[in-house]
Amino acid sequence: MAAQIIANELELELYKIDLSQIVSKYIGETEKNLERVFAAAENANAILLFDEADAIFGKRSEVKDAHDRYANLEVAYLLQKMEEYEGITILTTNLSQNLDAAFTRRIRFIIKFPEPETHYRLQIWENIFPKFAPLSQDVDLKLMAQKFQVAGGEIRNIAVAAAFMAIEDGECITMKHLLQATKREFMKMGRLLHEEDFTFK
Repeated sequence: MAAQIIANELELELYKIDLSQIVSKYIGETEKNLERVFAAAENANAILLFDEADAIFGKRSEVKDAHDRYANLEVAYLLQKMEEYEGITILTTNLSQNLDAAFTRRIRFIIKFPEPETHYRLQIWENIFPKFAPLSQDVDLKLMAQKFQVAGGEIRNIAVAAAFMAIEDGECITMKHLLQATKREFMKMGRLLHEEDFTFK
């Protein structure tokens, strides 16, 4: 979202790079794919967004075999392309400690997005549902904000899942749906669950 805002402010295209389409197990293919990406972005004067950047900008490993040596060459090639690129490149990651130090040194600005505090979570909850979304009177968004320390993206996932559960039940969105969806999101993230947190009286 932050990358989209930057692109809109600068009135530039935003190219989100799908790493699954870039990284190849075949020797030389990753470099060719990267070359095409940077050339297209250069021609369009676009902002490049590498989401989950640690997947490709990860730390170089000790060379033990040909695979390690080749993986390190890919990282070196990517470093070179980034140095040459005159446009804006944005990297996002939840694992900044896994980024190669050579990339980190070349990054001009590092912005950390901490998990929102309770009052910000409440603002997100209050704006996450469209005005026409049928919310039950038992929905307590203040309680949701106080009880569950989650980020904006997770709040969105919970809201969408709760809406689908409500549709399936043929009901409006209730607190029961929100708590079930929250429990599912916590399980997905591998977070510790306390059953009493997901009961609503």
